[in-house]
Amino acid sequence: MKIDHRRVAIAAFSSELMGCARAPSVDILGSFFPVWMVCLSVAVIFTFFARSLVVRCKLESHVGPVALFYPSAVVLFTCALWLIFYR
Repeated sequence: MKIDHRRVAIAAFSSELMGCARAPSVDILGSFFPVWMVCLSVAVIFTFFARSLVVRCKLESHVGPVALFYPSAVVLFTCALWLIFYR
């Protein structure tokens, strides 16, 4: 029995594309964007406000390395927004 490698490759590639069929997206000014980009943009704004709150309360010295804290806050806000609004 001869295996047609092209058919196997096409079947494998096609099965990988099946996950892209229902990617959640939103319409912004006539262009569709993936929702994770919207959540990320809003999360950066939330992190900016969280930083101003942390600085105003003089807690920035207690949060640990800020190079890890603020990117982690962006990830936290992004995942939370996605779970709240799109899941």
